[in-house]
Amino acid sequence: MVEITLIGGLVGGLIATIVMTAFMMALGDDSPPPTAVFWSKYIGGGDPDDYTMPGMLLHVFYGVVAGAVLAVGLPVVGFGDVGLTTALGIGLAYGVVLFVGAAVFWMNVVLALEPERKQVGMFLLFHLVYGVVLGAVAGAGVV
Repeated sequence: MVEITLIGGLVGGLIATIVMTAFMMALGDDSPPPTAVFWSKYIGGGDPDDYTMPGMLLHVFYGVVAGAVLAVGLPVVGFGDVGLTTALGIGLAYGVVLFVGAAVFWMNVVLALEPERKQVGMFLLFHLVYGVVLGAVAGAGVV
């Protein structure tokens, strides 16, 4: 059993975002990430393709913060010390929660996007990858 620390959440969030991004690049449709659409719509103006790098940096920031939120939130809901299997399960569930928040709120409300079914499925897969990697890194207790 290990305690998932804030540092573990931050590092886990960073590593999970890097792995998630690799999956996005390998399996995605080459469209700009939703964070580039956000950057284009609310900060820079113009074509989202022009904001791929700022969008990716914003995505990394979101991923690191999401890892920290998990680490801080787990003790609040009664998961102070967890085993690796439990951490993986929590990470998987957290990936679903992040997907729902991102798909329902960010994509539909904030960005007013209507992604195709295949895009939604890939979006879910990427968030599940994030959650599992975050759970594995944070739950391993090495940081």
